[in-house]
Amino acid sequence: MTFKEGMGWKAACDEKTGRCFAEYGGPGAYHLYEITKEIFGDLRNGMTEGDAATLIIEGRHLYMDVNDRCGPPYTVVFDDDYGALCPWANVVSSGRVWPDALTDAAVELFESEKQNRAQRRKKREARKQQTATEQKG
Repeated sequence: MTFKEGMGWKAACDEKTGRCFAEYGGPGAYHLYEITKEIFGDLRNGMTEGDAATLIIEGRHLYMDVNDRCGPPYTVVFDDDYGALCPWANVVSSGRVWPDALTDAAVELFESEKQNRAQRRKKREARKQQTATEQKG
């Protein structure tokens, strides 16, 4: 793996799988994204969090934690596989995890989360199939 980092962010590219990921933030707001190789290439060691985040948010949101004192802290898991995809990440979790139904609704509603629609729809269908199988059994 190749890593790049600066104050408040870190990115990794796995040459074996060709996939790249990045995290930014910390207590108060933390985000984890899957990014393209092009975005990874544009990130520079030592880049400010603000400049890095401008690039990183173009990727697919995997995970978010918010504890900004504007309400109770909460966590949104857009991709359940975030831990396996980013074992190197310093994931922050300070609140309750949104239920799947709420996360699915947010992904469908917000244009900023459109990159998660296909994988969320696939997982939602798998959950429905599992529930139907359990009810028959």
